[in-house]
Amino acid sequence: MNEQMPPNVFDRPDLRGRVRVFCDRNHAGQILAGMLPGDAVPHALVLGIPAGGVPVAAAIAGARGVALDVAVVSKITLPWDTEAGYGAVAFDGTVNLNEAMLIRTGLTRTEIDAGIAATRAKVTRRTRDLRKGRGPLDISGRRVVLVDDGLASGITMRVAVAAVTRLAVSEIIVCVPTGHADAVRALAAEVGTLYCANIRSGFRFAVASAYRHWTDVDEKEVLSHLKSGSSR
Repeated sequence: MNEQMPPNVFDRPDLRGRVRVFCDRNHAGQILAGMLPGDAVPHALVLGIPAGGVPVAAAIAGARGVALDVAVVSKITLPWDTEAGYGAVAFDGTVNLNEAMLIRTGLTRTEIDAGIAATRAKVTRRTRDLRKGRGPLDISGRRVVLVDDGLASGITMRVAVAAVTRLAVSEIIVCVPTGHADAVRALAAEVGTLYCANIRSGFRFAVASAYRHWTDVDEKEVLSHLKSGSSR
């Protein structure tokens, strides 16, 4: 694969187009931590997108000795396929819909609104449970590193970027272990810098294909990472 990327995108040329390149999310985070230059993260806050992005974020924060928190975002999934999302909702209520996908699904306005409402409720609950005792996310003027475990369509990360931007941060750096080339290219226009170790293309892209060991991440594991990261 030899696709031209914007100048603010950094990847690992030796990992381009490959699958099964990471042992697990921790290994992926360690690789991303090694890609970040020395001046990229001092005094930054690493924000993991739950659930799968938090173990990656924890590995980055631990390797670079910076604080860890969570930016709660969730896909709005199809009624018949909980793995496929037609949009996403962020912790501040921001909604991003994939209008092109919605046309293909044939969902009614009532069904779409019901999906948004259910996802908003999920995000509200997760924010309450995962950030219990932390207070509002106060990141004005800070450099933020947003982390997820992969970038497929990019809609989840894009709504996270929009929500964090509204909090008047000084800079947004996105770190993802793997990403589809089209999504990486589109997202790069909205952030300061984007690090994606494993850029791939093709119709049959799946985030899980970049990992040799892929498991679901539950909220107990997320809370464990956040508890460890908050001490930095």
